[in-house]
Amino acid sequence: MARYLPLARPWFGLVAAVALLGVLVQLIGTATAGPALTPTFPTRGAQVANVFAYFTILSNLLVGVVHVALAIRPERTSTLWRVLVLDAAVAIAVTGIVYNLVLAPLVHLTGIHEVATVLCHMVTPVLAVLGWLLFGPRGLTSVRVVLLTAVYPVAWLAFTLVRGAVIAWYPYPFVDVVALGYGRVAINCVVVAVLFLGLGFGALALDRRLPGVRTDPA
Repeated sequence: MARYLPLARPWFGLVAAVALLGVLVQLIGTATAGPALTPTFPTRGAQVANVFAYFTILSNLLVGVVHVALAIRPERTSTLWRVLVLDAAVAIAVTGIVYNLVLAPLVHLTGIHEVATVLCHMVTPVLAVLGWLLFGPRGLTSVRVVLLTAVYPVAWLAFTLVRGAVIAWYPYPFVDVVALGYGRVAINCVVVAVLFLGLGFGALALDRRLPGVRTDPA
């Protein structure tokens, strides 16, 4: 059974709504006021589809889906669920950290794109991480779960590098092999991987020390 704190479910619902709203605003912005068309992305439809190549968008979608499920019924204990919950928290934290420390100075957006960026890179990460710290759910994290969370970023990276080699386009400057070369990109990826796993093991250390929705094994 899951033991709720009074504000847990409303908070999970709020996080889901903000995360999914950010993705929706980004899709609308790309469809209506996207960047100039290029041979790589010759139509608005291609640009909209390409939005899902961004780790930020995928992580916000993951946060949205996981938090909808948390708001409805958090007392799941399968390995996949444990990994998804931790992946959502860690991936969105990495999204916020990398964007605000590395990418923000390179980006100058206005209008609907600025709104989407604030939602996806700032508001959702803060709400999701704060929600995990306050409400959990607890009791789902283990060393095995932390290691399994690495499957998501590794899979994204493999897809990004293979796709980038084919179409000569990369979603972020730090994985741009054309500009940086594979050596520098590999170093950048190791730094992000250390951050990802570091946050995962930090979550493991905090899991049993913080209040929240406690999910006990059936």
